[in-house]
Amino acid sequence: MCRLSKGVIALTLFAGGIIQAQSPSPSDLPEGPMQAKATTACLECHEARIIVQQRLSKPAWTKEVDKMVKWGAVVEPQDHDALVDYFSSNFPIDKPGYIAGRSRGPASVSKK
Repeated sequence: MCRLSKGVIALTLFAGGIIQAQSPSPSDLPEGPMQAKATTACLECHEARIIVQQRLSKPAWTKEVDKMVKWGAVVEPQDHDALVDYFSSNFPIDKPGYIAGRSRGPASVSKK
């Protein structure tokens, strides 16, 4: 096996580990009657972080849910309003902004 192939395999395994480690879980979204539905409908395509960083009004959440449904999110018509209520009550416009956790970057190298 050539040196390049070993590097590609190592990088692939490393990247796979990162993606697996960052996979969202239901606990990433606040508890509530629509947590499971939101997890199923939304986290299929993106991380919970995309949702929890939002601060939107109820009409804006309605537009957002409608847009995601048009893009393929599976939200049953009977769940639509409850899902909008879940998002608008947990991530309202007047809630303090989301502060992302800091990721650990590469180790710093000291210059001597």
